[in-house]
Amino acid sequence: MADAHHDDHGNTPSAWFLTISWIVIWSVAGVAIILGRDLITWTAVALGASVVCAAVAGVMKKAGLGRKTPRPLPMLREEWEALQAKAEEKVAKAEEKVASAVSK
Repeated sequence: MADAHHDDHGNTPSAWFLTISWIVIWSVAGVAIILGRDLITWTAVALGASVVCAAVAGVMKKAGLGRKTPRPLPMLREEWEALQAKAEEKVAKAEEKVASAVSK
């Protein structure tokens, strides 16, 4: 799994828009709060702006600026165990071939 190649790591315009906008929004709100402005007001402003930016990013994704294919799902335990069983069978067959070749 670690060596699998992934073409898309979430580097899409909609993802970048959302990430950068949230960084800016919460940085501005944090600075405003530190400078003595009203905590509740700036938290509410940042939350509201975050929701609006998330909606805009969703629209961008629907417009084709997001991930093109669905995110791949990890294997289920049963699938993994089936693959392991097949691999163990191959190893057992290979060991038998080696043992028969050595005994000749």
